[in-house]
Formats: sequence, C-alpha cells, structure tokens
Amino acid sequence: MNKRDLKAKLRAERLGARDLIPAELRLEHSLTMVDHAADRIEFEPGTIVSGFFPIRSEVDIRPLMARLKERGARLCVPVVLDRQTIAFRELIAGAELVDTGFGTRGPGPDATVLDPEILLVPLSAFDRQGHRIGYGAGHYDRAIARLHQKGLDPRLIGIAFDCQEVAEVPAEAHDVRLEAILTESGLRTFSAP
Repeated sequence: MNKRDLKAKLRAERLGARDLIPAELRLEHSLTMVDHAADRIEFEPGTIVSGFFPIRSEVDIRPLMARLKERGARLCVPVVLDRQTIAFRELIAGAELVDTGFGTRGPGPDATVLDPEILLVPLSAFDRQGHRIGYGAGHYDRAIARLHQKGLDPRLIGIAFDCQEVAEVPAEAHDVRLEAILTESGLRTFSAP
C-alpha cells in the first residue's frame, strides 16, 4: 500500500474512532485539555495564536482559546478562501461570524488577516514522533509553507483525542512535524528529529 493510501486508511480509522466518542465525553475531554495546557503553552502577550471552531467530532478548543486570550494572546481562526487556500482572520469579541467554508463559521472578509506564531492544529491522526495526518485537503500544509516562505517559523501544536494516535504516520517530504500534541491525557512535546 502506498503512503497516500495508507494515510487515507489511517485517517478513516481514526476519525471513525473519534466519531464514536459520545458528545458529553468529548466536551469533558475538551475541558480537561484546558487544564492540561492553558498555562503550559508559553508565549508573550500579543502573540498571535490560531485556534479553530470545532466541526463534526473535533475537540472543542474554544474554552482553551478563551484562556489563552485572557493570558494576552491575539486570536485568529482559519477561513477557507478557495480549494487551495486558508487565511487566518483575527477573532475579536462581538464581531459577526459568517460561513467560512469546510462547515465552519468565522470572522468575515473585513477582519484583519494575521500570520500566526502558534497554530493549534486539528488533525485526523498523529504518532509519537510528531507526524500528523490532516483531513486530506492540504490546507494547513500549504498555509505553513506560505508562512515559512515569509521567513516565519510558527509553533505547531496538534489537537486531538488519545484515540487518534497511531503507531506510525507514513510521513512524506512535505510534512512538517508538530512541536507538541494536546490530548485529554496531557500536553506532550516532541524532541527534535
């Protein structure tokens, strides 16, 4: 089986396992993650942090984002501009949210576009080496590559449930490793390759 097919298989398996977590337990796990990470993710006030609004059975990191904002983070969320591109629009309290693609809502086109310094990254699967499998569209891979082209090196923290861990992700040359993963068991950092 080639790497692409293996990734698709692992993606389907791990998303299926995530879907089986009852909604109440997903919420409980999401709140536990706030306790594990809200004060352990280090950053200076004013640091731009990209979060996301949950879709389907994803972790709900809105409580974590609120805590990071209390600590001085400047928040943004991804919005789908087209089939190839996401941008990170600033999330300001009270601003109207609009449909932003991929089943999500977020700030409208008048919101400021930011370059995140920390990305809280949703994913399908991850391994102990910090490799991840996304949802297959490549939006985050391309967004991270664009940030690198600008000379930026954002910190990548994967967000998932424990059931999304796999023994090994079939990593490819374009894949960028995570700095850490946050699950209901805690915040784990990965050593440099």
